Amino acid sequence: MTPREQEIARRTALSESRVTKAVFPPSTNHHNTLFGGTALAWMDEVSFITATRFCRLPLVTVSSDRIDFKHPIPAGSIVELVGRVVKVGNTSLKVEVEVFVEDMYSASRERAISGLFSFVAIDEEKRPVQVLAAFPDVVSAA
Repeated sequence: MTPREQEIARRTALSESRVTKAVFPPSTNHHNTLFGGTALAWMDEVSFITATRFCRLPLVTVSSDRIDFKHPIPAGSIVELVGRVVKVGNTSLKVEVEVFVEDMYSASRERAISGLFSFVAIDEEKRPVQVLAAFPDVVSAA
């Protein structure tokens, strides 16, 4: 493994993010399930936290790629959002977010939503910078 690959693996492991929430009526729709817009906002937040933990640089979201809603999430459920860096480019990275739904009063758990979010690291002038810029020796070894 190259030094760059080692650094990416290390940062990927350290940047995994988990957020747990309860689904209460203010965040539900007319079906009494989690409103899709709320789910997307939660996913974007977790993906941003994950990406920031990976590179510790200012970032902008450039896209959300393929969001799959597999199961409805009823009011009164617990959800866990898990963010993981899945691809690292020169100035960009992709974060996968999975949303798991749990019944509050049983041990059932299943993946309900998944999606990919792309970010670009930027400098003070809003220009793209290398996501591994904090470690120039790692970047130059690539």
